[in-house]
Amino acid sequence: MQNPDPQPTRRQFLSALAASSLAAPAVAMASAPARGPELLVRKALRPIAISSGNGMKAVELALAQMQAGVRPVDAAVAGVNLVENDPHDMSVGYGGRPNADGIVELDSCVMDGPTHLAGAVASLRNIKNPSLVALKVMRRTDHVLLVGEGALRFARLHGFKEENILTEEARKAWLRWRERLSTKDDWVPRKDNELPPKNGKQHDEDEEEREHGTIHLSALNSAGTLGAVTTTSGLAYKIPGRVGDSPLIGCGMWLDNDIGSAGSTGRGEAVILSNGSAQIVEQMRQGKSPTDACLELCKRIAHYTRISRLLTEDGKPAFQVNFYAINKKGEWGAASLYPSRCSLATEDGIERKDMAALYERRSK
Repeated sequence: MQNPDPQPTRRQFLSALAASSLAAPAVAMASAPARGPELLVRKALRPIAISSGNGMKAVELALAQMQAGVRPVDAAVAGVNLVENDPHDMSVGYGGRPNADGIVELDSCVMDGPTHLAGAVASLRNIKNPSLVALKVMRRTDHVLLVGEGALRFARLHGFKEENILTEEARKAWLRWRERLSTKDDWVPRKDNELPPKNGKQHDEDEEEREHGTIHLSALNSAGTLGAVTTTSGLAYKIPGRVGDSPLIGCGMWLDNDIGSAGSTGRGEAVILSNGSAQIVEQMRQGKSPTDACLELCKRIAHYTRISRLLTEDGKPAFQVNFYAINKKGEWGAASLYPSRCSLATEDGIERKDMAALYERRSK
């Protein structure tokens, strides 16, 4: 009796396999849509760097470094180092305004997209580049944040030079502020101990402002890798040991390499209480543009500001907050409570841009 289902010989099996392998591509090509080169090779992004208004030179350097192949987090830190080293920028690093005791305390944080690691320092004294120390914390420790004396000892161990970072300009500004604290103490402003001019009019120096000075920089390279940094000397004449949002991951800066990066300047306490930068990235995750995400956090801060001493006569926040963001697609955005400007660097050039503002102007 003949076998109804004979097994193929080895020669027959190999012949059938060869025929099927030749036929398969033809079937696939007939059934699948045509694929152009753009589907086979990932399109390179345009590198971009965004920063606060005092970061024009910073974004220019960060962009150039990324174009030369430097990792975005390192490019961002190199950019802000220019501002940290500038004695005439009295908001960051060397020349920053001191605390209430006349001592400069610096804060900074960095974050790296590919590794999702971060490093930060707070209340760091005698070191003019806190962003570089934060970078060391990220790469040479299993920690995220070092503060005060511990941060200084760590910096010394890694070869950072201690130096006096209180400039003469910052010292005089602090002294003017100190002399005006009270009319009942023994500190006397300079003009109060001088003879009046011959015309009988006494020159009245401008009130010393308590500035919030910071620089944030977010950077995206052509491969879609993100890096970011925020660095500051903090609120001028703050209570010694005060830490604002700048060294706090998720507040003064946050990034997710799958989504985007965001950072802030302005009143740190308001940004901390809104978890500002992390919330902006989450807004972008949900589909909002960088500008709309920044505006949303400005609205939240306005909503959360309820104490009368922090409000203007018409019920608006009596302070400024600025947010800056870029997303994974290379789109940028920025928004503030009141009109402000940011610094932007792309292959088209370096320029200052108006930011979206929640309110037109700040009243008294």
